[in-house]
Amino acid sequence: MSRTAYNRLTLFACILTLIVIVLGAWVRLTDAGLGCPDWPGCYGHLTWPSNEQTIAIADQVRAERAVDVGAAIREMVHRYAAGILGLIVLALAILAWRRRHEPDQPVKLPLFLLALIIFQSALGAWTVTLLLKPAIVLAHLAGGMLTFSLLVLLYLRTREKRPSPSLPQRKLGLALNVALVVLVAQILLGGWVSTNYAALACPDFPKCTGLWWPATDFVEGFTIWRGVGVDFEGGILDQEARVAIHLTHRIGALAVIGVFGWLLFKLFRTPGLAAPSAVLSALLIGQITLGILNVVLSLPLYVAVAHNGMAALLLATMVYLMYQTHHRHGWST
Repeated sequence: MSRTAYNRLTLFACILTLIVIVLGAWVRLTDAGLGCPDWPGCYGHLTWPSNEQTIAIADQVRAERAVDVGAAIREMVHRYAAGILGLIVLALAILAWRRRHEPDQPVKLPLFLLALIIFQSALGAWTVTLLLKPAIVLAHLAGGMLTFSLLVLLYLRTREKRPSPSLPQRKLGLALNVALVVLVAQILLGGWVSTNYAALACPDFPKCTGLWWPATDFVEGFTIWRGVGVDFEGGILDQEARVAIHLTHRIGALAVIGVFGWLLFKLFRTPGLAAPSAVLSALLIGQITLGILNVVLSLPLYVAVAHNGMAALLLATMVYLMYQTHHRHGWST
């Protein structure tokens, strides 16, 4: 396979990973995470219950919960897409190993991605078997975002054109690193909001339940690991704990606005980065708008799913900027 073909396959993997992330959000936000009580199949089969006979058999498998065919379909569509992605990453790793003696062919990165995908599969299984335990669901989300970011990096690394950053561009390293850390922290907070069903704990904006600082329980809200056997579908936290999680995410949004405002000020003053700076600005404004709309419109599905997808695009843009401004021989594994 030529370098160009390898690069195109990597680009396809990036697009598919974004689709998988969006599908995962769709599954989570439509309460379909337990649509299939087993893994990797659904009620012991490779597809969902589709007729009266298979539905009746599925009802006997999990008598305590009625079969929801729609939820099972959503869950399996997500699994099919993730499975195809896994096969593509496997192909990228094998091809990278075969091309390991060619100049500028990353090898460690594709192999790490393969290991990450395998671990992601385990997290997907544990998400079901541990009944949507928030820490596992959050880890699964984080793994998906990391997979997407590294595939974007692999795509950039395998392009024919290599960046030659100027001195002013290389000086952006600190600002980009700080912004990336703040963005990742905010994405993880957003995942914690979602996995604990705290998105509507504050149903108004900018206040929360009519107050600037309502009653909160941060200890309960940020207890990461709880006992085995608890069914977390719908959430188990009380209102004060959910409010604590929601407010923390709002505070995180203010931190993102402040840090990214500083970063964008520096980016727009740096020659050669006008286009990615404009894209980053548009994505940031869109993400903030979607976050507010989630609250004031009571979490409409299309807005909530778009909020997840926009977070991934922000992350990809940051990876692009860091790659473009890094020294010429960096990020080469």
